[in-house]
Amino acid sequence: MTLPSMTSSAASTDFSALPLNPAMQANLQTLGYLTMTPIQAASLPLALMGKDLIAQAKTGSGKTAAFALALLSNLNARRFAVQAMVLCPTRELADQVTTEIRRLARAEENIKVVTLCGGVALRGQIASLEHGAHIVVGTPGRIMDHLARGNLNLEAMNTLVLDEADRMLDMGFFDDIATVAKQCPKERQTLLFSATYPEGIAKLSQQFMKSPQTITVQAQHEKSKIRQRWYEVPDSDHDEARLNAVALLLKHYRPASTLAFCNTKSQCRSLVALLKSQGFSALALYGELEQRERDQVLVQFSNRSCSVLVATDVAARGLDISQLEMVINVDVTPDPEVHIHRIGRTGRVDEEGWAISLVSMDEMGSVGKIEQLQKAESEWHKLAELTPASKEPLQPPMATLQIVGGRKEKIRAGDVLGALTGEAGFTREQVGKINVNEFSTYVAVDRKIAAEALQKLVTGRIKGKTVRVRLLED
Repeated sequence: MTLPSMTSSAASTDFSALPLNPAMQANLQTLGYLTMTPIQAASLPLALMGKDLIAQAKTGSGKTAAFALALLSNLNARRFAVQAMVLCPTRELADQVTTEIRRLARAEENIKVVTLCGGVALRGQIASLEHGAHIVVGTPGRIMDHLARGNLNLEAMNTLVLDEADRMLDMGFFDDIATVAKQCPKERQTLLFSATYPEGIAKLSQQFMKSPQTITVQAQHEKSKIRQRWYEVPDSDHDEARLNAVALLLKHYRPASTLAFCNTKSQCRSLVALLKSQGFSALALYGELEQRERDQVLVQFSNRSCSVLVATDVAARGLDISQLEMVINVDVTPDPEVHIHRIGRTGRVDEEGWAISLVSMDEMGSVGKIEQLQKAESEWHKLAELTPASKEPLQPPMATLQIVGGRKEKIRAGDVLGALTGEAGFTREQVGKINVNEFSTYVAVDRKIAAEALQKLVTGRIKGKTVRVRLLED
């Protein structure tokens, strides 16, 4: 089957040019959405016309707003039935998508978005669905579970979105996606977003999309925003030399926040062990972690309580970490588009970032493919040039306190901030990001006051109650 396609390198255009209602346009202005990103400019006009789309664009390109505006434009807020569904590979991505849709839906009154993912009790999700939902966002397995139990009625659904479809395929979700799609009404719009284009995408589209338009936004980054450097290391059977090279890079560049990519989970664990032995604050993220562990790792990295996150590609999918100063490719990926995807985690919006890659001679073929895609030669440096910039250990600026109790206990971020800046006597500047989950709350505090803040919370009260608190060690 030959799909109609279009390649976009077009300049961004104003959101005001889109056929959106005045309330939505006003909300976009309030949120600072003035100019469309390339993927939004290429996909939104077609999506708003009701076309099925296969859109290829990297994370951070603005794709969530592209499909969110399309599904919101199809929504009847007065009809309390599920009218749109977004399938995501991971719970973290589902949470991010839900947050973004809610922000964009402010223009309409009472749009209800429910997240359905594993790792969370079914009971609360069933109750949310019973109260009525307009949009569900979730992972394939949990969505299938609710469909099998009869909790989720899709009769009114008009828009299906597959977000990061390539990673869902990587994670073995092809059959699950097909099962869910078969239970959706045939007369619907399907929007598929993917960073890369494996052959499974064509297979999916043939099964349940109607004459989809394919849109490709070139996976490139502004050279001025991401500075790439390449360092040669001994052949890949010398793993220890490669891992030690990561420590050398961190001591030389001293980035406040680094995401290091490895091709295997065993390499992740080995690197974290080596970095910790040298005094670095490092955590690992790979597929087999329990959801609770995964949540804690992501909280600590995103709130700047951990300097280095070592991850595999699948585990890091859907992460959008602001102020990420450096990406290190500990292993070069054989897929050049995945390389672009990795390094695009840094240099976001108005920020600048470093992308450093370690390469052995037997990986030079992969480097050649990356150079072809980027249409640029690599900038090579020698490991011998690296010298420690300071004798002081590289420590993250914050530390994380975990409070037992979350949304179930009706704890809000303001309650925690009030407890720390009220009786405890700390300043607002000493308190960082606060994450309130279902059963736990995480608060970042200046590392220098962590022990004192822990003591003040243990002996104090939040919402008039004493709470259990512990300091998370990285």
